[in-house]
Amino acid sequence: MRGITNPGDLFGRLKEAWSLESSGSWSAENPAKGQCSVTALVVQDAFGGEILKTYTPGGTHFYNLVDGIKWDMTISQFDRPIPFADLSSSREEAMADTSPAQYEALKARLSL
Repeated sequence: MRGITNPGDLFGRLKEAWSLESSGSWSAENPAKGQCSVTALVVQDAFGGEILKTYTPGGTHFYNLVDGIKWDMTISQFDRPIPFADLSSSREEAMADTSPAQYEALKARLSL
């Protein structure tokens, strides 16, 4: 991934790349909202690892486990702590929570 060598670099780029094209729930006030599944997919593209999930009052929440470290790039969408069940998930399950168009839009905005 061009210019992205660590999670901090990716997080900075994600904050700028999230949009209505990558999640219909996006807003300027809460840019991470609804971006969890599409973000988990691009994190896995960039760094490998596993996609995990947990259940929240708003539905299923996806995040990553890379080299034994939990990465949740969209945690800021929540206004209170959430439980992390660390349930195994898959690309197919995360993709079912987004769309190919949203995934391609985020990849394009990240220049992947």
